[in-house]
Amino acid sequence: MSQSNRSRHGRPVHHWRRDLVELAALFTAVAVADAVANLIGHGPDGPALLVISALALAATAGFHTWWARRHGHAPPPAGDTGARPAAEGRPAGHSPEADPSEQDGDAASTLWRMRTTVKDEPGSLAALCAALAGRRVDILSLQTHPLADGTVDEFLLRAPRSLVADEITRAVSQAGGASTWIERADAHDLVDAPTRVLGLATRTALDPAELPLTLRQLLGRCTIRSLPAKPAGGGRGPEPVPVEGALEDTVMRLRAPEGGVITVERPYLPFTPTEFARARALVELDSRLGPRIPDGQDVLTLPEGNDITVRRVDTGDLAAARAMHERCSKRTLDMRYHGPVGDADRYLNHLLSPRFGRTLAAQTPSGRVVGLGHLLWDGDETEVALLVEDTWQRRGVGAELLGRLVAMAVEAGCESVYAVTQASNTGMVAAMRGLGLPLDYQIEEGTLVVTARLSAAPAPTLPQYDTSAQRLGGAGRHD
Repeated sequence: MSQSNRSRHGRPVHHWRRDLVELAALFTAVAVADAVANLIGHGPDGPALLVISALALAATAGFHTWWARRHGHAPPPAGDTGARPAAEGRPAGHSPEADPSEQDGDAASTLWRMRTTVKDEPGSLAALCAALAGRRVDILSLQTHPLADGTVDEFLLRAPRSLVADEITRAVSQAGGASTWIERADAHDLVDAPTRVLGLATRTALDPAELPLTLRQLLGRCTIRSLPAKPAGGGRGPEPVPVEGALEDTVMRLRAPEGGVITVERPYLPFTPTEFARARALVELDSRLGPRIPDGQDVLTLPEGNDITVRRVDTGDLAAARAMHERCSKRTLDMRYHGPVGDADRYLNHLLSPRFGRTLAAQTPSGRVVGLGHLLWDGDETEVALLVEDTWQRRGVGAELLGRLVAMAVEAGCESVYAVTQASNTGMVAAMRGLGLPLDYQIEEGTLVVTARLSAAPAPTLPQYDTSAQRLGGAGRHD
């Protein structure tokens, strides 16, 4: 329908002013064309002027094409608009997920996590997104971390597999991004940030030993150390931190609930105020809930017919653990603590604290503790340690404790665990070999370090620690 036939308020509208303007423009164009024709036909330099005009028009057209492509305003090529076909054009029962071509496209893509700093100016994020789109990179999620002089944008990207990390960072740099960091991502990163943080908070609320693990999952690859206010071996404690914590570029220091200090270091990437606030909220949640350990225990029947109970313990079981120390021989304590036997009791409070790891105890039906197993968070690594009372050694108690500790380490996402003992401690070596995992041995001046690589075997092959009470007949193994 033409403009002159459309109606306004029920009456036809005739754009006579526009018609007059178009007619005047036509007369002007005819007059200009006649003048140019006379100049070229009768002037001395007519042919040269015609050639120069043609070259000028060609140069103008070329410049316009280059400018449009340089600034991302060129129209997409035919058939490559990225639009999905109309719903009515699809056969019945067809879904995008079932399209083989789209599945092949997803299979040929790679997930990336990327951070970059941009200026806090209008259009800076748009330029960054246009640069990624120009290389067919799909932005799956975006988080912004405001700074004093800019904004840190955190992306989850899906890029063609042929596109390497250097090409992505180069495109981001040309679009105004600075201090860009990128690494491979996986399907776990597809969970949106609020859901992931709520899940980490739930884990922290259920078990205080989860705090270092949740901080590591929240902040990525980093080193977390818990320093007690009073070291077990004596000496000076760490420097105190303010109640609100302290953030220094790649290091954050938080006040631990029991009075110590939690230090988090990430040398390759500075922390943002947003990350600092999230970490501080997790620590505050842990502090408000106070001491707690998950309920539940396993009742095991050893090959000799004795029943023992395996359960989680903490500093509330300090008296029972010290009583077991008194029943242990000097040789047993010396192989476990690798130092003066008189210092063993001083380490117990640290070892039993959920802030530094998890502890399992084996106890008799009368409630006497006869074995302790520790899973200790040691920065980027994880240590396992065992102590079994002399009269209960060689009955499978140590192997049962170790199997459950390793299962906990697998569940926590640890890549390996290591045990430090004396080279003459054949019982500990046998227990580590009983795991059925690849082991690395290092011996130095009589001290043996045995490392088990957990990623080499699936988690279901390891004994599981169930929080519900159950009876496992004949579950014991000789250590």
